[in-house]
Amino acid sequence: MNKRNKLITAILTLIFAVVLFLVGFTNKIYKDSASLKYQVYLDGETIGLISDTKELYSLINQEQSELKDKYRVDQVYPPKGFEIEKYLSYDNNLTSVNDVYNKIKDSKSFTVKGYIITISSPATETEEAKILYRINVLDKKIFEESIQNFVKSFVSTDRYLAYINDEQSEIKDTGSKIESIYFNENITIKESYLNTADKIYTTVEDLTKFLVFGDNNEEKPYKVQKGDTIASISDANKLNPVEFLIANPTFTSENSMLAVGQTVNVSLINPQLTLIDNEYIIEDTEVKYETEVKYDSSRYPSYKKVETQGQNGIQRVAKHVQIVNGEIADGTVIDKEHTYMLKEVTNEVVIRGSKQYSGGGSSQSSGIKIDTGGSWAWPTNYPYVLTSPYGWRWGAMHDGQDISGTGYGSPIYAIGDGVVRASGWGGMVGSSAGLNVVIEHPNGYWSVYAHLSQTYVKVGDTVSRKQTIGAMGHTGVAFGTHLHLGISIGKPYNGGRFINPLLLYR
Repeated sequence: MNKRNKLITAILTLIFAVVLFLVGFTNKIYKDSASLKYQVYLDGETIGLISDTKELYSLINQEQSELKDKYRVDQVYPPKGFEIEKYLSYDNNLTSVNDVYNKIKDSKSFTVKGYIITISSPATETEEAKILYRINVLDKKIFEESIQNFVKSFVSTDRYLAYINDEQSEIKDTGSKIESIYFNENITIKESYLNTADKIYTTVEDLTKFLVFGDNNEEKPYKVQKGDTIASISDANKLNPVEFLIANPTFTSENSMLAVGQTVNVSLINPQLTLIDNEYIIEDTEVKYETEVKYDSSRYPSYKKVETQGQNGIQRVAKHVQIVNGEIADGTVIDKEHTYMLKEVTNEVVIRGSKQYSGGGSSQSSGIKIDTGGSWAWPTNYPYVLTSPYGWRWGAMHDGQDISGTGYGSPIYAIGDGVVRASGWGGMVGSSAGLNVVIEHPNGYWSVYAHLSQTYVKVGDTVSRKQTIGAMGHTGVAFGTHLHLGISIGKPYNGGRFINPLLLYR
């Protein structure tokens, strides 16, 4: 290589070295001048660039002292949608922490740490689970204790504790045993930041009230007057006695004594959860005797003689019962293997005269079969279970008595002689009754048999007492197999007045 080429190579090498030096020196200066910054976003929009996040959190905590006192927490946090992104930046045009705080304060509510409880409907074959509502609590213990209180509103404390501690006594002759207790809804708990603009439960008492009474959980006081009973107070305030006892847990039964001047709560309960209490029950029930009338054509209608005195029987009934929020649900299953008669029924036999009166060559009265009274037939087989009674239920009137336990397709009987005025779906008693039969009786009473699986009579048919008119089912608005028996004085829903069907059998 000649001298000229060597000189050119040396110059190029020197230039390259200088460039490398300058690049490295510039990068060093660049790095030395860059610093860690924090870009603040709210719901995806930039609201400022700050150098210290601790200063922002400290300012929020300092300025939101009212929230700290209200919720009794040590720290208040930024709103949901708040985000911070860190990176090296040479931009020294920073936003003051106060300005960032004010932007946040003017845009959204701050948060506190707590738990979100999500209540969802159960999934079915045709529907997916759906979120019903959410509950915010500061401490999950608040929810856990409220749930315990909710359960104890419907199941006595002693029985519930015996169940969860596996200390229930075995049934010897009669009694009951809890088989399972659970909620129909799905319940999940997740730790989260709670928006302080939303309802946050901070006490067990407040959350328990919500779970039992719903949003309208203000107590409605009533001062007991002379002559009041739990039943009369309940009816006057659209409650049934079970609901009254739930709203007033200091009373143990419908027959509890009330003191004049005493204040009770007559708020309508509106449970926000569905507590399922499955129980096995063995009890002795009275089987009422029926009256059979024989007619003697040699004696006048005023003649009456009891040929056989009626005697009620006693039946020991074992059953699997589902109790939903304190009330027996339809669809009870009788354990026939352990159900038997302790004392047989003796039906009453009465002899009545049917001879025609005569006088002056004309008949004054024909020999009509006279209803002796108290002879209404029971509409189902034995044994049965009385479920939802006549009366108020969740603020609405239930105008009949539900009867369950005899099984799907079991016979339904006419309670007395009469003429069929409706038979089929809906009709005069509405589609919620499903397949139904309505009978008009000679004495002004009408009987309604709803939710049938089949009907065996048609409109215009004359039926007799204890005649099979249909089969038990769950058509219409029915939650389980049962019969809804309604008794109306006058035409149902057309001038008639419904009464408690059990009054006919007293």
